[in-house]
Amino acid sequence: MHEISGRWRLGLFLSLTTAILWGILPIALKGLLQYMDVNTITWYRFLIAAVFLGGYLLVTKRLPSLSSLKNKRVRGLMILTIAGLLANYIMYMMGLEFTSPESTQVMIQIAPMLLLIGGVCVFKESFNAKQKVGLITFFLGLLLFFNQRFEQLLNFQGDYALGLFFIILAAILWAIYALAQKQLLKHFASEEIMILIYVSGTLVFLPSSVPSLVLELDTIGWLLLIFCGANTLVAYGAFAEALEHWEASRVSATLAITPLLTLMFMQITNYILPESIDIEPLNTLSIMGAVILVIGSSVTALSKSRSKQSN
Repeated sequence: MHEISGRWRLGLFLSLTTAILWGILPIALKGLLQYMDVNTITWYRFLIAAVFLGGYLLVTKRLPSLSSLKNKRVRGLMILTIAGLLANYIMYMMGLEFTSPESTQVMIQIAPMLLLIGGVCVFKESFNAKQKVGLITFFLGLLLFFNQRFEQLLNFQGDYALGLFFIILAAILWAIYALAQKQLLKHFASEEIMILIYVSGTLVFLPSSVPSLVLELDTIGWLLLIFCGANTLVAYGAFAEALEHWEASRVSATLAITPLLTLMFMQITNYILPESIDIEPLNTLSIMGAVILVIGSSVTALSKSRSKQSN
């Protein structure tokens, strides 16, 4: 069983860094979808991350040794980790294509909540009464946010409902990836796991991508592509490192603030570039839902015993 370092402040900082980057990501990806298809964007994200992280590990002579993969259990965990994240990426992009950045980011928060539950079930992490209240509050906020979409979602009507279905699948796959990765940290450093994922993603998505589309990008397209690639590298690197220092349940709860960040960043984007990206229609209940969702996640994140916070 992988043991965390106990440096919870560092884990919190890394988790918040991931939340901010993931808060901006769906906006940038939605913009990039105006230039490229889903598979090509996904391929370039993995390629950029693989080149930069691979170069860093090569220079520092820290490329992963694959000897541990001779162990059947470790090999199975690695396959599950890679397959889970690759499938998550493509499902997320398919969902984003049919929905808005705000709704996508709200629904994908099911993923860290599943990770929270998985951390309790798999790693026997603590789950006290305050965390339970926080989790219930989170799901109440989720329901309120989608109050204008109930009929559409319940009847599974239109592209929007299909898009959210893909996002739910992406959330399940992400939780599987994260739980498997946490166990792998006993055998590999976080950056070693991530480079294997990035290289695998580059190889898997190459046949279905159209790399030449990059030649048609304008300045904004190039900036969006570079940002999405860098985001892949930095955000997942910070997330993987956070799991080294903090419990999976606490990391997942902190990441639940991401949709509120996306709402804020979308308002800024719409102010600077009006009508560049369709925004989610929000009423009072939707906004209340987003706030309640964050309150729920915060309660869960802050329900840490003092004895474990002494580090």
